[in-house]
Amino acid sequence: MNADLRHRRRVGALLALPGATLLLALLILPSIAVLALSFTDYQFGMPGAVFVGWRQYAALGSDAGLRNSLANTALYVAIVAPVSIGGALWLAVLLQRQGRLRPLFQTVFFLPVTATLVAMATAWEVVLHPSFGIANTALSWLGFERLRFLTDPSTALGTLAAIGVWKMLGYNILLFLAGLATIDRQLYEAAALDGADRGWSRFTLVTLPTLAPVTLFVTVITLIRSVSEFETVAVLTQGGPSGATEMLLYTLYQQAFRYFDVGAAAALAVVFLLLVGLLSILQVRFFDRGGAHG
Repeated sequence: MNADLRHRRRVGALLALPGATLLLALLILPSIAVLALSFTDYQFGMPGAVFVGWRQYAALGSDAGLRNSLANTALYVAIVAPVSIGGALWLAVLLQRQGRLRPLFQTVFFLPVTATLVAMATAWEVVLHPSFGIANTALSWLGFERLRFLTDPSTALGTLAAIGVWKMLGYNILLFLAGLATIDRQLYEAAALDGADRGWSRFTLVTLPTLAPVTLFVTVITLIRSVSEFETVAVLTQGGPSGATEMLLYTLYQQAFRYFDVGAAAALAVVFLLLVGLLSILQVRFFDRGGAHG
């Protein structure tokens, strides 16, 4: 029996070895390298690096540009996350009631997910062009003034947030539809016997509690994707106008590939990873506490 157990363990270890090797090579070792670089003054093209301790992190704390990108990122997340999560849940409930048209609507909402992010951002650049864009042409036909969606500091971040909602909505809808499909119809019948026979009461007493695990997953994924926004900024605004759309990952990109300050970029990457991890932990604890109280 002991020999059989040892054999199974060896087989299990051998089966896990390829995945463990990839995890080590693609995640653990690069993370250690980034952490190590964050304590140096290394720059691209330099022959070596000098250990500077916590200086890179102290510089981040006094960087006005970083504070601006953090504020923009926070505002972007505050707009995109609630709208794309709440809107997706509402649309998923409506789509569930559709019959023959449901596959059509699912395809339409999922199209942004299938498009590459750079191609999608380029398409939006054409749509929002101040002179010949579809959006401004429609505004002119309706008698409104043309808007500089991406070149006016007062509208640029809101425009990027609207694009963010558009590209995240379809994925979230499909996740909620999958969750709704797993709800036992008998739960609604039991709720109806207890007096919860109307749409809102059925939704709050049956649908929402049952969807809690799916909602947790959607919330965490949406928050991480929102905080990690990069492609639309890089293609559409490059952080402008006047820093109005400068966001965390774009600031990191500029530090590394425009200013070639790898040490500062590594420190910012560590802060970013800690922020994403903290958001995930807070969301999990919040939903766990809600489930416990429920």
